[in-house]
Amino acid sequence: MLNSFSNLQSAISTSVDAILAVVLAPACAACDRLLEQPTRGPVCPACWASILPLTPPLCDQCGDPLPTWRAISVPLARCPRCRRTSRFVDRARAVGAYDGALRAIVHALKYEGRRSLAMPLGRLMQMRGADVLEGASCVVPVPLHASRRRQRGFNQATDLARRLHLPVVPALRRVRATATQTDLPSAQRHRNVRDAFAMSRSAATLVGATVVLVDDVSTTGATLEACARVLKEAGVSEVRALTAARVVGNR
Repeated sequence: MLNSFSNLQSAISTSVDAILAVVLAPACAACDRLLEQPTRGPVCPACWASILPLTPPLCDQCGDPLPTWRAISVPLARCPRCRRTSRFVDRARAVGAYDGALRAIVHALKYEGRRSLAMPLGRLMQMRGADVLEGASCVVPVPLHASRRRQRGFNQATDLARRLHLPVVPALRRVRATATQTDLPSAQRHRNVRDAFAMSRSAATLVGATVVLVDDVSTTGATLEACARVLKEAGVSEVRALTAARVVGNR
């Protein structure tokens, strides 16, 4: 009986896909090729499969790839930047590099309002960031300023956080509208978000807790660091970070 029902569902889905592909001719949000199975989401299987994990060894703190030789003698290796700079984020990981299909998918979620992409992206974050999520009390989405939240209609970080199977605590609020970080160099990014965040009323229970900051992209880590600083100053014991993508290489 169950097999018959499953076969019927599969047949219906195949028929609907065929009709939608002919009538609407929807294109993949990442590669712009026509979708053969539109009912399975706005991104084709080939683009999802092309998102490769960051290649170990990784910096144990920021998650950037390290030269292979570091993994031989240093179990918990850190990159030169993390060794010379005091950081508030204790550990960070990402699904993959902010490039190719992953960059297009994040762009479609964030700027084109393709909010259905938060579910498969969240699944990837949960799978590839399992070590960061393990033992955490909750996830804390990086907040948008109220004006940008109204303009966009949603916060992509919150949509992603809801897919990670941990309590979502809006512990932070953005108290100052900042210029977009997109075209700013590293030093200006840190200045841009300085004192831009504060604790919210819902954060009282996080003293001594381990929390995971969630955002779509980490470029220089400036926003994550600004958020982590506020959390640490409020008594949070450990702040980790998990993003859908991160910019790697020369930053």
